[in-house]
Amino acid sequence: MGIQTTVVFADLTGSTRVFEAMGNARATETVTRLIQWIGGVCESHGGRVVKSLGDGVFATFQSGPAATAAVLEMQRNHQKRLSVWPVPLRMDLQIGVASGEIVEVDGDCYGDAVNLASRLSDLAGPGQIWATDSVIEQLHDGSVRHRNLGPINIRGRNEMAIVHRVDWQEEVSEFLTMPASLAPQKAPDSTFGQIELAWLDVRSMFRAAELPIHLGRVDDAQFVVNDPRVSRLHARIEARQGSCVLVDVSTYGTWVRFHGTAGASGEIALRRQECVLHGSGEIGLGAPLSDFSAPTISFNTTGGNVLLARRDAR
Repeated sequence: MGIQTTVVFADLTGSTRVFEAMGNARATETVTRLIQWIGGVCESHGGRVVKSLGDGVFATFQSGPAATAAVLEMQRNHQKRLSVWPVPLRMDLQIGVASGEIVEVDGDCYGDAVNLASRLSDLAGPGQIWATDSVIEQLHDGSVRHRNLGPINIRGRNEMAIVHRVDWQEEVSEFLTMPASLAPQKAPDSTFGQIELAWLDVRSMFRAAELPIHLGRVDDAQFVVNDPRVSRLHARIEARQGSCVLVDVSTYGTWVRFHGTAGASGEIALRRQECVLHGSGEIGLGAPLSDFSAPTISFNTTGGNVLLARRDAR
């Protein structure tokens, strides 16, 4: 019989760049100290560190509120630390949190919540906390600000998980929600109508019935972006179950940022993965959107309220 537990995966990003900048010895010492600090924050909130994972920590908590308090403290204090660090040495935290039954075997933990928290940590952007519905519903109404990202496909699971992005900033962001009560979430009916794409002076509109299309460097693509970082057929846009889905099929990756999400930390990196496009924003082909030279496509979807999702495109 499993034990109801909340699982946290907290991972450092950008460690490869830090090793290049500092050298192996100093970088290893820096990463080790950060990992020890993350573990200490978990333990100070009643958590148990199951294991350290190179540049991350896997911990369990008896409750969602305890785990949430721990990850909020992590992000807030770590960002204060990063604000005085040189840019090449900064390693952001990306965190996944999930609640459910787990089974302990020889000191290790297994179960759906473990897999979910691990995947959410991978999917969350730098400086973000992604938590499942099962975690959020344990919190007192209004105690923690969060934004509902909707149902997200997770590799290896038949059912989509309702995921929230937890806001750790002290100030209130107008686009975040503080629901008084959490109603059961359902995937929307078929609502996507069309998508408009623009790059430099090129602008095209595609209706749902005209999809799929490809973004790429060659004329075989329906939307051509002539840049050496763009693959011949770089990404595919398709209509699926009422949603507009962007699928990365490139060599160097695709980045997505939605309007209303400030800063580079709001970017979603796709590598052979997919993301449901909703509202408006930018798509970076072959380079992060934080790189001002990145070939960037503006997009605008219309036809209904479409939710965000992401999964491996395999």
